[in-house]
Amino acid sequence: MRTLIWLLFFVSFVANAQIDSTYVNLKNPNATVYTHLYFLQSDSYQPKKAAKTILGLTEEKAIKKAIKIKQVLDGKGLFVDVNKIPTNPNYKDTIGYATYARYVLFPQRMPQIYVEKIEGNWYYSSETVSAIDNLYKEVYPWYVQKLQDFIPTYGHKKILGLEVWQCIGLLLMLVLGYLIFLIVKRIAFFILLKIQHQITKNTNLEINKVLKKLAHPISLLATVAFVDKVFPSLQFGLTTNTFVFLVLNIAETVFWIYVFLKLVQVIMKIYGDFTERTHGRLDDQLVPILHSFLTGIVIVVGLFRLLILFGVDATTMLAGATIGGLAFALASQDTVKNLIGTIMIFLDKPFHIEDWIEAGEVVGTVEKVGFRSTQVRAADTSVFQIPNSRLSEIVINNKGLRLFRRYNTNLGLRYDTPPELIEAFVKGVREIIIAHPETRSDSYNVEFTGFGDSALLIMVNVYFKSLAWGIEQSSKHRLHIAIVKLAKELGVDFAFPSTTVTIEQFPEKNGISLKYDINKERIDAVIANVLIDFNKESSIDKL
Repeated sequence: MRTLIWLLFFVSFVANAQIDSTYVNLKNPNATVYTHLYFLQSDSYQPKKAAKTILGLTEEKAIKKAIKIKQVLDGKGLFVDVNKIPTNPNYKDTIGYATYARYVLFPQRMPQIYVEKIEGNWYYSSETVSAIDNLYKEVYPWYVQKLQDFIPTYGHKKILGLEVWQCIGLLLMLVLGYLIFLIVKRIAFFILLKIQHQITKNTNLEINKVLKKLAHPISLLATVAFVDKVFPSLQFGLTTNTFVFLVLNIAETVFWIYVFLKLVQVIMKIYGDFTERTHGRLDDQLVPILHSFLTGIVIVVGLFRLLILFGVDATTMLAGATIGGLAFALASQDTVKNLIGTIMIFLDKPFHIEDWIEAGEVVGTVEKVGFRSTQVRAADTSVFQIPNSRLSEIVINNKGLRLFRRYNTNLGLRYDTPPELIEAFVKGVREIIIAHPETRSDSYNVEFTGFGDSALLIMVNVYFKSLAWGIEQSSKHRLHIAIVKLAKELGVDFAFPSTTVTIEQFPEKNGISLKYDINKERIDAVIANVLIDFNKESSIDKL
């Protein structure tokens, strides 16, 4: 019988020792965090054992530090999922230090609290121990304890599971939050308006509307920050705090997304006003592209942030995004090449919107530059879509960058035109070019340059001032009409491919011999009259 009693006592002792050793276990991050939290629960409250997770302090100080660590986590609604904590005794750092064995419980929201490996066991780090007092004061300000001391007995009575003082504090927090919202909204709009005036030096009603919308989420962010700061003081339970802070973090992320979307809109409107004052129109086309690009970045980053709040691992998500992005890039190499081509076009600016270009076999006016291709409208109004990757590689002749539009042609006079009329005709054409309002009077050439197969060749080389294709054609028309009138009045004929047979030896037959009037006074009068008529027509066209 005595042997049986000793046997039962030994088994009980060993079992208790095993349980105790299981609970007080510092061999890996999981065991240390579990030991700390387990022995601070109401049904297993043993703060001395929880204090074993802190090294280098007296038992009394270690207990206070251990309790404060848990209170800070509870106050910020940080629920520790022990199942996700690694059990590897040689676990390396969660934020990239491969040679440093430590585990951060909440890298995003509370990076100061982490455990590290010291001499084979895992303890809360010295940084955590030294920072916990300040963290505690941030979560539970000085007035919390003062309020607790002044709360009467009936203040601790419960209504629907909440103590009376908590209900009053919650109501005051909501009222103060609303007042902060109204005040910050006015201040934010005033400051944003001042900044906008400093940047643009003018008043834009569209920008003012966007700024007013931008001030709204900024004031909401200030209100969320206030609630985030004050709510732990109400000392709700961990479950309530976890839910409330999750909602606050989601709201904060959504508000930040809204702020950045409106900020992108403001920046694009300011940049749009700037591009309208510039000479080139390629910058105007860049505005919608940049707006779409920046909006996409804001939305993607915001979604990443929301996924992290819902517990998705950031490292896994980034790795998946990288692999997925690589696969997508390989599957859409042409699209990536076109996107790079688009970037190069906006960097090099080989042309502007409405420029007349020659790109390979395509000749026309640039109408639009998109993410993937450039739209060029030909003279027959058909539209070419040129991939930007190809457009960034081929030779582009930008007619739109010319200083003037050059026009060169040859006028053919009959071979029997007298030299006096040739000189008069050349002089008259020169005078017409000088009088033409759309040609450069300081740079032109009108010369008798050679003998063609059927005509005496008069070269006409002029430069039109306007770069617009339509205006150039209209200017040519006026120049041609004036030259034709000059030739008619002078009695000069234009040659055309022909064969002239001269018969002189047959009886009673005379050769063909045109009669030209080369009287100098008449020639000068004709040129003067043609110029007067041309100037009159130019004045009428201007009106």
